[in-house]
Amino acid sequence: MNINFYIVSGMSGAGKSQALKIFEDFGFVCVDNMPLSMMEDFIKLCVKNPKQYSHIAASIDSRAGQYLDKFEHIKTVLKKNKIKYKVLFLNCDDLTLIKRYSETRLKHPLRKSIPQSIALERKMLKNLFADADEIIDTSSMTYGELKSSISKIIGLSNDKGQIIISVISFGYKYGIPLDADIVYDVRFLENPNYVASLKFKTGKDKAVKDYILKQKNFKKFIFSFCKALESSLPGYISSGKSYLTIAVGCTGGRHRSVFSAQEIAKFLISNKYKVSINHRDILRGK
Repeated sequence: MNINFYIVSGMSGAGKSQALKIFEDFGFVCVDNMPLSMMEDFIKLCVKNPKQYSHIAASIDSRAGQYLDKFEHIKTVLKKNKIKYKVLFLNCDDLTLIKRYSETRLKHPLRKSIPQSIALERKMLKNLFADADEIIDTSSMTYGELKSSISKIIGLSNDKGQIIISVISFGYKYGIPLDADIVYDVRFLENPNYVASLKFKTGKDKAVKDYILKQKNFKKFIFSFCKALESSLPGYISSGKSYLTIAVGCTGGRHRSVFSAQEIAKFLISNKYKVSINHRDILRGK
């Protein structure tokens, strides 16, 4: 059966919650702290709906308490249903765990002193640790490094597929998009709005495109801007960023920004990035 099932376990404070968020970014259905008594029914649900539940990441950790003994039964159920699974264990050295709890001031789920809780948790999870197919030590890891490690484990070879880029054109008179990460102002270009035959057209129309393409400033801008994206995007990916919004603005958001956004999106798509494009204000001012 073609179901990717990952059991995510590890020490509290080692990054399990972050790992599940990463799996979710990669399109997995994620289940955190499901009672093990319910796990068998969940597996049956996955088997009945393999399209909806083709990629699963479920956490099993010390919060299960005495029910951790049911882990062996869960493995049997998975094998019985011919589901290939992997156990991913997030580990961390004791000193780093103590430091993280001290900085966040969160209570350990085992409710003892932090050193006592860590020692007890290691004993409780020893079987999961022993069964782990992959162990990630997060003691000195950044979020981006954790995301990169998980992507390799699940077989994502295309780093570009880890980020979704949204390109938005907008008009400054209507405000800058609130979710913009990168904002570029193209009001330095000559405005087609002041050409009678172009005023009521948009940056999608050939006449407007030709008008902008004739401008030397545009060619210099689009070349340098795309070069800057080419060199900076790998950095965004390695930092763990999943979404990036590029906003391109002109006065009204109908001519210059629209065509510029189209060209930027075209460049990104040609370089195998996942891209969506939205012309926010193209219909305003008509």
